[in-house]
Amino acid sequence: MPSLAFIHTVPDLAATFRPLAAAILPDWTSFNIADESLLKNTIRDGALSVKTMQRLSQYIFLATEGGADAIVVTCSTLGGAVDLIRPLSSVPLFRIDRGMAVEAVRRAKRIGVLATLPTTLEPTRALLEETAATAGKGCEITSRLCEGAFERLATGDRTGHDRLVIDGYRDLAASVELVVLAQASMAQALSSVNEAPDVPVLTSPQLGMAHVAGLLAVL
Repeated sequence: MPSLAFIHTVPDLAATFRPLAAAILPDWTSFNIADESLLKNTIRDGALSVKTMQRLSQYIFLATEGGADAIVVTCSTLGGAVDLIRPLSSVPLFRIDRGMAVEAVRRAKRIGVLATLPTTLEPTRALLEETAATAGKGCEITSRLCEGAFERLATGDRTGHDRLVIDGYRDLAASVELVVLAQASMAQALSSVNEAPDVPVLTSPQLGMAHVAGLLAVL
């Protein structure tokens, strides 16, 4: 059976992607590599550094040496680095948020991007703009940073984090047709929101894996 490697910056995401991979790619096995410092150092630096991109590339090459036939990087903050490294990879290399971007552009022209980290907000916006340009569609992208939410989550204040995410969603929902979450960790916060059911929310794991499966099927 072919093997799919996941590279995470949040170790807990392994539990999210393991069953997704089993359901969407039943003929594949999977394994996980996790390094929190890739994200922590990017937050500290305020942007992706050359050193962090080099370290990510090392994990990609190590995953290949470990038997991976394809690789998915699940951190949207690292998406730009994934695109730069892809030509150097000997196996198919994917960023998890591309499927979400494709679906968002297909469904809406006024798209809101919600994030708790500025280092994730800009890469997600750039991906949506690139996807819209490729599709020949004029999309209006509105970004909203939930300031302080990530810090609250990091200290264990899930309630405070969720409140800030919900406030951000309500602000965006008033002016867009669809909201995308730049980070999968935000999805739980919006599970109880029903004030604007006509403004859908997209997250990256399910859509990203479906997109990966579709591409692997034609390779």
